[in-house]
Amino acid sequence: MGLKKTTVMVDEADLELVKMAAAREGRPESEYFREAFHLAAIRTRRWDEEWDIPVLDYGHAVSADEIDSTVREAITNTDSDAG
Repeated sequence: MGLKKTTVMVDEADLELVKMAAAREGRPESEYFREAFHLAAIRTRRWDEEWDIPVLDYGHAVSADEIDSTVREAITNTDSDAG
């Protein structure tokens, strides 16, 4: 993939953070900018078709405790199945 040069205006505080991270990790600042630009590009993607996301109806609101219990049970069952 070819690279193109562009100019982007950024907040000074953000630029300083990138410079410090690049120095700390021994990476070029340009890698951080390319990564940020790539993430921004990915966030612009849209899907043309509708997603078929199922709706689950338990007849009542699900509490955080119920979710926690179900997750713990699934983890326990997975661990016991592996052994």
